[in-house]
Amino acid sequence: MPPKPSAVIDEALVERFTKIGLDATKAKEAASNNTMSSTLLDIITEAGVPVDGCEKPVGQLLYLISTKYPANALKHRAVLAQCVAKKTVTAINIQASFDYLHRVGSQDLDVADFEKQCGVGVVITKEQVREAVATFIEERLAELKEVRYRYNMASYLATVRERLKWAESRDIKEEMDKKVLEVLGPKTEADNAPVPKTKPAPVAAAAAPVANEAPKEKSLAELAGISIHRESITFPDPKDNIQETPDLLAKHLKETGGMVVTRFPPEPNGYLHIGHAKAMHLSFSYAKKNGGKCYLRFDDTNPEKESQEYIDSIIENVGWLGHKPCDTTYSSHYFDQLYDLAIELIKRGYAYVCHQTPKELSECRQNMTDSPYRNRSVEENLALFEDMKKGKYEEGKATLRMKGDMKHPNPCMRDLIAYRIKYHPHPVSGDKWVIYPSYDYTHCLVDSIENITHSLCTLEFEVRRLSYNWLVDVLGLYRPVVWEYARLNLTHTVLSKRKIITLVKDKHVNGWDDPRLSTLNAFRRKGYTPESINLLCETIGVTRANNTTIPYELLEFCLRQDLNDKVTRAMVVLDPIKVVITNFPEGQTEEITVNNIPHIPTAGSHKVQLSNVVYIERTDFRLQDDPNYFGLAPNKEVLLRYAYNIKCNEVIQDNTGKVTELRVTYDKTNATKTKAIHWVSSKSGQKPTAIEVRLYGHLFLEENLGDDWITKVNPNSLEIIPNALADDTILGAKEYDRFQFERTGFFCVDKDSTAEKLVFNRTCALKENKADPKKAADPRRSRK
Repeated sequence: MPPKPSAVIDEALVERFTKIGLDATKAKEAASNNTMSSTLLDIITEAGVPVDGCEKPVGQLLYLISTKYPANALKHRAVLAQCVAKKTVTAINIQASFDYLHRVGSQDLDVADFEKQCGVGVVITKEQVREAVATFIEERLAELKEVRYRYNMASYLATVRERLKWAESRDIKEEMDKKVLEVLGPKTEADNAPVPKTKPAPVAAAAAPVANEAPKEKSLAELAGISIHRESITFPDPKDNIQETPDLLAKHLKETGGMVVTRFPPEPNGYLHIGHAKAMHLSFSYAKKNGGKCYLRFDDTNPEKESQEYIDSIIENVGWLGHKPCDTTYSSHYFDQLYDLAIELIKRGYAYVCHQTPKELSECRQNMTDSPYRNRSVEENLALFEDMKKGKYEEGKATLRMKGDMKHPNPCMRDLIAYRIKYHPHPVSGDKWVIYPSYDYTHCLVDSIENITHSLCTLEFEVRRLSYNWLVDVLGLYRPVVWEYARLNLTHTVLSKRKIITLVKDKHVNGWDDPRLSTLNAFRRKGYTPESINLLCETIGVTRANNTTIPYELLEFCLRQDLNDKVTRAMVVLDPIKVVITNFPEGQTEEITVNNIPHIPTAGSHKVQLSNVVYIERTDFRLQDDPNYFGLAPNKEVLLRYAYNIKCNEVIQDNTGKVTELRVTYDKTNATKTKAIHWVSSKSGQKPTAIEVRLYGHLFLEENLGDDWITKVNPNSLEIIPNALADDTILGAKEYDRFQFERTGFFCVDKDSTAEKLVFNRTCALKENKADPKKAADPRRSRK
């Protein structure tokens, strides 16, 4: 970009910057910016570059350090600058170095680990590339010969790049082209012919079933007995993205190799919830399925609402769900570039400094009337914007606004704010800036800078698509394609950050990770697996129908599908009745072998102890028997699961009529076929292990919540059982370990556990109660 017309340029600086390989325009631009020139000079000095300059690739990386280096790790900048000067860090691993140093921040730097993790000094030879490509082609030989030149080049290149992380992309591409030509020979006429379009076969009306034909496999939602709306979605190919000029698309395709590039862009102002899981699944999975890549990018433009705590939590949850970003970036990494683009926007006549109050600004936009400051000259706007940057105005006294069209029916075209003043340190850039770009200004520009091919977002952003395209077009930048989809709505819960904050602050729940909430931290603490959440996302698919609400029962069904074949069974009694087996030798025990997962014998087994005193669930005994009741009753026989039949001979009650003890006899031959109940045995004369069990139900009594949502909070959404009894299977369990408590549900070890006492959260019951949502929400009614 050309320097400011009024700036006095230091020609000595221009010459110095030219000698490190910057072209004349960039050298003048850097010299005319006091902050930029001072930073770049410091970096040149730190790198030890002589007065007569350095090679162009080295100089360009030093310039890149001056614009992108993480502000929180300035104490280590010289280390990276010197590596660049020695050519042990190149364009291949410079971004990895930025990210690593950002994570280190002001802590001491482990140089050896830095070099290992960022590939410092690693040189991948062309011979290594040749061997890697040859190995890969050999693995895909059958597929390649079948599809010939219609193979997915982007996917092939990405796979080899994963194996040779620090190789030059052009070397991989060059070798891939050679090897493919060697295997397939030159393209034939058939290879160059367009792929014929095939018409779908007509569906016969009321076709008769074919004998012995396998039934159509049901979807997971159908198996759960739940009807959901899905759509068949086709995203445009990256080469078809609409641009203002063909050159922009050509440049983009050259830089990306034509691969799909997406991003997941959370704002680090809170904890992620399950709606974010759907957004993650779409962006990461779409890129992966198409051999592309996906960024994790923090949309960190509101410093007063953001913190490192949220950043760390988001990174952890993305990894927990199994997603692997190609890179982790921050909008704040691009603040220098965004500022330069704002200057360019002013010079092109598309931005102006405005002094309207927030109320005045809102009224003008609503009434479609111009700001009185809209027609200032370019020179005046440049000077005023510089004053904003230098902190000469109080917060709210000046903004930089994009000059769109105040008469436009779409309110997002009515001169949106591009920059505002905020005297608040930023979690990444520190106190370097007092002006911060807005979401509407930043989001599209960073998408363009990162060469995003598909900007996927939820439908509430659809109104912003016009301003998104307008801004990148007026600046002459590459334009990604924007596509909106319906957000995830889930019954019996809220996903709004504002509402979740209300629930936490008003003590309806115990923190952001309370298992009754919809945050990913809450689901994880409750015992949900990443596989089950991803399975839900895959099952519901993508739709633009914005009024779709997914039943919570489908999420629980996905969890059961995942855990049923994974977790060890244990026997736990929540409300125990003591049972004395009178014909079992007192003081002796017998080991009973139990399969870890009964329907999967290969999953191994564990031992439980049986003695003359056991405990059963109070709900498994009745004083009056019933033909439809399968538990224990006087003179009735049941099976202690995995062990022996017992028959109730005597019932002991206290003065209130409460049953306190049962006297039974056991039949070691199990002569009578009967139903089984679970149990826990005493050991060495002591009661079984006591654990705390937390039974979580729905936080809200109703499926769908309106404006009075807070009045629908379920007062019985949590029941704590402080002294449930468990068999020894659970001993030694750690946080997040999961079990199926037989006949009760799936449970997970909570973080509140201690060495003296384990705490378990109920993840979900074995079967949902669909008859009455209020009953399903009340754990005291759902554990029978």
